[in-house]
Amino acid sequence: MAVEGSLRPGAQATQTLALNMKLLAHHELAGFGGVGEGINMQATRDGRRILWLAHESAPKNFTAVDVTDPRAPRMVIQTDLPHAKVRSNSLDVVGDVMAVAYQTKEWGLKPAGFDLFDISKPEQPRLISHFDSSGPSSRGAHCVWFVDGEYVHLTSGAPDFTPTHPKDDQFYRIIDVRNPSKPTEVGRWWLPGTRKGDSEPPLPRHPKFDGGYRPHNTNVYPQRPDRAYVAYIDGGTVILDISDKAHPRMVTRWRHSPPYNGFTHTVLPLFKKGILIVSDECVKDNGIDWPKLAWVVDAREEKNLVPVATLPLPPVEVFGKRGGRFGAHNLHENYPGPCSWRSDQIVVGTFFNGGVRAFDVSNPYQPREVAYFVPGAPPLSPAGAIQINDVFVDERGIVYAVDRFAGGLYCLEMTI
Repeated sequence: MAVEGSLRPGAQATQTLALNMKLLAHHELAGFGGVGEGINMQATRDGRRILWLAHESAPKNFTAVDVTDPRAPRMVIQTDLPHAKVRSNSLDVVGDVMAVAYQTKEWGLKPAGFDLFDISKPEQPRLISHFDSSGPSSRGAHCVWFVDGEYVHLTSGAPDFTPTHPKDDQFYRIIDVRNPSKPTEVGRWWLPGTRKGDSEPPLPRHPKFDGGYRPHNTNVYPQRPDRAYVAYIDGGTVILDISDKAHPRMVTRWRHSPPYNGFTHTVLPLFKKGILIVSDECVKDNGIDWPKLAWVVDAREEKNLVPVATLPLPPVEVFGKRGGRFGAHNLHENYPGPCSWRSDQIVVGTFFNGGVRAFDVSNPYQPREVAYFVPGAPPLSPAGAIQINDVFVDERGIVYAVDRFAGGLYCLEMTI
């Protein structure tokens, strides 16, 4: 086991670092190891565990890996995108149905929106329907959240939405998929001032790191089905009342940018503890947009969110120049599906060249790092270091972490 404290600025990123996490297996995904931020697991009718992965960029769409034995992962299928200007960054699985988001590089291109697939035979995914959100000012969908088999909560543009600023081209949409062959929008919400024609004025831009005002993750949980926990990039943390899905209503907004550098990515509620874990995505290499933190926020009074701590990270002096990005990104989101591990005490997140890390938040005022795994640099990685992009923890406690560029899938076991 390597120890972080022994590292010095400029240390080789080829070194693997670990604490209370051990590698069970590594899969390069047939040479297409660049995975986005869509991971979910299917329990098949024949007893297998299939891990579905959305890719960061073309040429691949999604990959399925049989992880029934996490020590011997086996690729089941890998699919292609229709062209190089679209990505399938996000996916979710409910039973034998999978939703996959499609976002284009430019406005007006297709496919833009999301697909629903029948994955009852994982080796042969069958398209059920496509929800088209393309338009003259739309890149389609960035993230899907699909947990109840009835509604897809979507970060997306639309043909009838013209943003006041090009970076504000996506908003929150609720799509009814109870008839999966005909997905239908039932509600939408955007931050006032981000759409042309709004009575509110356009919002001020971050003076140095303008990430835009649009949602990233839009999480809804069975513990509070009337709430959407929305990470609104430079708009901060938004909690919406969606008890009337046709008319979502803002309950509260916590914005800490500026002075911090924006790009709020994920809002994870820990209901038993009355706190939120809020991550801000690092989007610049070499520590340029540091600090990008994961916050612990007191949410006992949802109209008055109060930050009380941040998850401790290793020093930026060591990791900031180690290659690529270093800072917070995705969290294991306590997905309510049958294959997902859920905890209100241990938070697992990804930190690009800082690897995958676990934190004990049993005392929310003093969170402690309890485990980490930082793989050495994958061969041919343009970053020159690992860029752990997303993480999913299954009901057996197995941690699945993926690299943004070339590293593929790491199957890990926590030993805490």
